[in-house]
Amino acid sequence: MNLIDIRRNLAYRITNPVVGILSKIGITPNALTLINLALNIVAAYVIATGHFLLGGGLVLVSGLFDLLDGALARFTKQTTKFGAILDSTVDRISEAAILCGLLIWYLARGGRLEIVLIFVVLIGSFLVSYVRARAEGLGWQCQVGLFTRAERVIVLAIGLLINQIFIALCILTVFVFITVVQRLVYLWKQGKIKGD
Repeated sequence: MNLIDIRRNLAYRITNPVVGILSKIGITPNALTLINLALNIVAAYVIATGHFLLGGGLVLVSGLFDLLDGALARFTKQTTKFGAILDSTVDRISEAAILCGLLIWYLARGGRLEIVLIFVVLIGSFLVSYVRARAEGLGWQCQVGLFTRAERVIVLAIGLLINQIFIALCILTVFVFITVVQRLVYLWKQGKIKGD
């Protein structure tokens, strides 16, 4: 079993008990995506004001909504191209919002190293997503990599919950760029096999 299968199995175990209930309520996958966005904006504000424990909790709850929207779409057979684009867009906005919340906190306190790390993590996170999106736009699959969005959310949430944000940012800095390299190497090998 590879990392992709492990992620899928974990996501299924988390979401499966809930999607049946959500489908009966009549909530749509896009509504869950927008709730996820609202939670992340609130979390960003909470983090910017220095309430890291509450912010970490909100980040974890919003991460659950991020899992549920796609699972509900598949369960109710409501998957659409627009829904996928909306979900990806909200993911980028949400990640940027949380990091901007941290940025506001550290700008007020002169945390120069943390500020640099936040920018590096933001760039790396966007690159992880961009490489996959660009590859899939060219017709290639690219779901490989150690630190997809789920892992980034978990590390950042734990860093907030235990008030070890600097360590979380260091971990993210290293692993987002390892993931970018993993994806580029994977696509390079795929290109050699296909002759592209």
